Amino acid sequence: MKYYIIAGEASGDLHGSNLIRELLIKDPGAEIRCWGGDLMKAAGGNVVKHYKDLAFMGFIEVALNLRTILNNLKFCKEDILQFKADVLVLVDYAGFNLRIAKWAKPLGYKIVFYISPQVWAWKENRVKDIKTNVDKMLVILPFEKDFYHKWNYEVEYVGHPLVQVIDSFKKEQLQKGTSSISRDKPVIALLPGSRKQELIKKLPVMLEVSKFFPSHQFVVAKAPGIDDEFYNNFLQPYSNVSSVRNRTYELLAQSKAAIVTSGTATLETALFGVPEVVCYKGSAISYMIAKQLIKVKYICLVNLIMDKEVVKELIQDEMTTENIRRELDHLLHDASKQEQLNKDYADLKTLLSKGGNASANTAKSIIEFLKTGV
Repeated sequence: MKYYIIAGEASGDLHGSNLIRELLIKDPGAEIRCWGGDLMKAAGGNVVKHYKDLAFMGFIEVALNLRTILNNLKFCKEDILQFKADVLVLVDYAGFNLRIAKWAKPLGYKIVFYISPQVWAWKENRVKDIKTNVDKMLVILPFEKDFYHKWNYEVEYVGHPLVQVIDSFKKEQLQKGTSSISRDKPVIALLPGSRKQELIKKLPVMLEVSKFFPSHQFVVAKAPGIDDEFYNNFLQPYSNVSSVRNRTYELLAQSKAAIVTSGTATLETALFGVPEVVCYKGSAISYMIAKQLIKVKYICLVNLIMDKEVVKELIQDEMTTENIRRELDHLLHDASKQEQLNKDYADLKTLLSKGGNASANTAKSIIEFLKTGV
């Protein structure tokens, strides 16, 4: 079978790579052409467009890069037609992938969407397009099945892929027993995001916090595709700040606490059991627009899944050095807070583990759909 997989972000590259491995186990003769990153390439996919060329964030940033986005759409459509795929597998990256689905469905392509767009947060009317243009929706958050059921659209819950990814990493680390990250001081992880636009806004504020914790080592997880020179301009003034690249999980495994931007990283941090404060700051105009449109109570996946404030969110004007310092102090020294976090994190993992191995379940579902149409 010929699979055309589109992932447009770092998290999609991770989940796409594990899906590719499972597809090749279940369909050894599979041809897999994809948009993604280094992980998908290493797993056996033929990557024709790297996600680092696709990452635009916020309403203003998207508008400024509209020509590039339109050119990417044009290239993608031409490439799909040339490849003659048996199925399109769209991994998250909703704005782009839903446009591709709308174009491809009338042409007779089979469409599977893995990792639902966050239509439960905003743009709920997108569900109508999803029902029309997506043959099979595979969701990874437990509440999404009930959400779509209200729209008379039955989806399949496959479990959350991060549970297996992180459990596998922990087992490997136990076997190795060593790490190259210095442990001379207790480690605080800084996970400031993967796009330059958000790094410019958030990283300077996060770094200032290090001045208040001289007995700790702050370690920045660098994003793939962003060069060292970009980070060095921010990091140089701070004596107790260092960085790592492509070792985020190794960093989290050793961290006493973390300062994390919103997104998948908040969930990864929780599944490692690391106390965290979640920070988000965007352009003023983008934030004002988003505030009018987004309907959910929280921006952090941990809080959304648990339907309560498990971890503190500092958003926009609340994301100040002083507020982060105060919350980080609680995370490091408040025993009752640490105990409650451990309990909530355990409940979170139990909830996400109910679906089983998400990557294997997804590969199985796609292949069965190709065989039976269901």
